[in-house]
Amino acid sequence: MHSVFALLVLAGSAMSTCTEPKVAASSYTPADSQVLSVIPFIAEFSLACANGETPTLYADIEGHLVPVIQSLEGDKYQVSWTKDVKKASTGDHSVDLYDSEGFTALKRSRDRGEATTVSPLVTIVVSYPGSYGGPWLNSEHLAAGLAALVFYMAFSSKSALLA
Repeated sequence: MHSVFALLVLAGSAMSTCTEPKVAASSYTPADSQVLSVIPFIAEFSLACANGETPTLYADIEGHLVPVIQSLEGDKYQVSWTKDVKKASTGDHSVDLYDSEGFTALKRSRDRGEATTVSPLVTIVVSYPGSYGGPWLNSEHLAAGLAALVFYMAFSSKSALLA
């Protein structure tokens, strides 16, 4: 009896995994970071499975496993994270996505300190081209420097005339 139950559970879990996943992703990163202390990375994507499943997903972001948010309709997913402006690197950032089974296996292997052999369900790429951090020289500093230069020129001219 127990073996029949175990077989049914295994068959049910095998049927609930996403087969032949197809993903369409878009991402957002800010182009201007003058007033930001952290850079937000936001990825929104849709996942279509051949068997029609809408699995619960988890993202591996730079070694940290985080849950992926699913829309109320169930057809869109979103994952986001932040990084300090000084530590944010430009270029493509790969985000591996795992279903519940892959997440459990990956977490178990990391907790044991073993090499991870779990392959992600899909991988999406978030591109960060960099952001504008403001001018090198602010206008108020330039105005103060010019005022000091004018004062120096006026004072030296006055000294030369009186001498």
